[in-house]
Amino acid sequence: MANAEHSGTTEVQARLRAARLTLWLVAAVLAVRQMAVALSIPRGERLTDLETWVGPDGVLHVKGSLYDSTQFTGTPFGGLVLKPLTRAAEQALGWGWTFGTLLLVVALGLVAARALPQPVDRRTSLLAAPVAISLLMLSLPVRNTLYLGQTSIMPVLLVLVACFVVRGERVSGLLIGLAAALQPTVLLFAPLLWFTGRRRGALTTAATFAAGTALAWAAMPHDSYTYWVHHVAGTGLGGPADDLSNQSLHGLLLRLGVAGPQEISLFLVLGVAVAALGLRRAVRYARDGQLLLAVAITGCAAIAVSPTTWQHQLLWVLLAVVGRVGKRASDRYVWPVAVVLVMTLPATMMLPHISALYTLRDNVVLLAALAAATVIPFLSRTSPYYRSPIPTAYAAPVPARLPRVPMLPFLRRVLTRPNLLLELLLIRVTYAAYQQVRLAATGGTNSAGRAAAEEHGRQILDLERLLHIDIEHWVNHAVVKVDWLRNFFDFYYESFHFVVPLSVLAVLYWRRPGDYRWARASLGFATLLALVGFWLYPLAPPRLMPALGVIDTVHGVQDFSKPDYGTLTALTNQYAAMPSLHFGWSLWCGVVIAIIAPRWWMKGLGLLHPLFTVSAIVATGNHWVLDAVGGAAVVAGGFGLSYLFQGPRARVVAVAAEADAERAGGLEGPSARGAGAGVSSG
Repeated sequence: MANAEHSGTTEVQARLRAARLTLWLVAAVLAVRQMAVALSIPRGERLTDLETWVGPDGVLHVKGSLYDSTQFTGTPFGGLVLKPLTRAAEQALGWGWTFGTLLLVVALGLVAARALPQPVDRRTSLLAAPVAISLLMLSLPVRNTLYLGQTSIMPVLLVLVACFVVRGERVSGLLIGLAAALQPTVLLFAPLLWFTGRRRGALTTAATFAAGTALAWAAMPHDSYTYWVHHVAGTGLGGPADDLSNQSLHGLLLRLGVAGPQEISLFLVLGVAVAALGLRRAVRYARDGQLLLAVAITGCAAIAVSPTTWQHQLLWVLLAVVGRVGKRASDRYVWPVAVVLVMTLPATMMLPHISALYTLRDNVVLLAALAAATVIPFLSRTSPYYRSPIPTAYAAPVPARLPRVPMLPFLRRVLTRPNLLLELLLIRVTYAAYQQVRLAATGGTNSAGRAAAEEHGRQILDLERLLHIDIEHWVNHAVVKVDWLRNFFDFYYESFHFVVPLSVLAVLYWRRPGDYRWARASLGFATLLALVGFWLYPLAPPRLMPALGVIDTVHGVQDFSKPDYGTLTALTNQYAAMPSLHFGWSLWCGVVIAIIAPRWWMKGLGLLHPLFTVSAIVATGNHWVLDAVGGAAVVAGGFGLSYLFQGPRARVVAVAAEADAERAGGLEGPSARGAGAGVSSG
């Protein structure tokens, strides 16, 4: 038995080492890629902010003011501290600055990993650093910093080093004071030091900031006056204050149409309230032993109360990922996933293109910062749920016919509902990525891939003629002659493509959560396979084959130089015909309903949907018959991959068990233990 335990421990350690090595490799690849992308930008278009104040003769010898172009947004002290770089040549400065910035990002990730609240398990301690560095490399602030040549990494790193690396209050205060001289809103950390008992550090912070600012004023009085007085601590530098890139309360109010004295008064009131509430929460979590979370909350408050907070200054939000939210284990992923998505993806991917949501979409990073600073209920370390959340309920595994199935045992079938907010967020982001990949498959425009798509269309037509299934022209013209039938298929084609799959997912989520993940995974795999098809084989549908004579019943006759496919003309790839996801998603709906529905008539009704869909896609001229075959193939592949990764679908009658499990917050109830094939927790 001792040998068996030793063997098991050795195997776990080997897996951890392999995972750590893989993550470090990913971090290295991301670093190299970011550097390559930054340096591949043509000279004159990259490091634009850096070049406005680092001239051939150095910072202090540039003719005119640093703020003449209004592109430079840093403090005068920020220019002063880079005097040692003035002898570098322009090209060497570009390489050196980019590589140096990446080194700062690596240092920031290492310090953040070290600062995690103790105690942490061995797996977390081994994997935290490469994960942190990878997330930083992917984040929008770091990418923006590399592109512009900004100094925004330095204040964050100085604060973290002051809080978690150096010893002594005076040294910590000195570093935070230097950070505040580079980014004035960092002064908000002085009250954090004061109210957590480090008053000497708070006084040193204020003194260092004052000394650095005075030194810069003495060296560059005109620039200092321009920054602190004329532009009121940099307000208006770098672009209009109401620009979408300004993710502060001041920018939000201006975008909402509030202006003048009313806007200034409201900004001051809201700023004081956010700063006070954020500092109060930060002090509480610092005393609780979660100093990294306290630093993140203070930084998020600083983002909101600053007159201008540009994209490269938003790294504080990413640090808030360390906060734990939720009593259930299944809820723990919501906050970190939301933060990572907000900080790594464009806002347009987070929320759909609906005018009512534009205000939320345009201010999504600010809202995340405000939420972290003021309302997110992070768990205290004294909470019983901090280290031991309510466990997730799993169905008992079903033996598979194939060896080593499931290939990913951690994707066991969960009986309880996943967090709804997380599901909606992932569905939205996945669909946005699907749209982007689908459009990129033809080079970013519908015209870019037209020649290849039409050639592939001729290939498909020749194959269908060989198989005697080239019925598209005949069906299309037959339907056009019957008005009610044409209107029915047009309506069905436009209306049910998204409605039915989303409805099936909603019903499964609410009534059969045990089957929800299995069905969602199958749909996701099928869509991923379809994207590969779109990328490798752009295909013109029958309606876009000029010589075929098929009538586009949905969009009308097209001018190929200026096509009009409705509101999504510029956002959709009209040559993503093979495989047909119209039919594929409908077939997925029919299969899921046929498997899960309790009544035979429900099963039959579900199977009518793919029948009507395949008729609609052919009758309207939007797909070839073989496109439907391709759609069926990717759906089969989706179910197959779900089987390989997750194992066979567990057959449980889960409704009562799930309700009992959720009400009890666990699996103590007898009904949960006796549901169908059985339940285990972990």
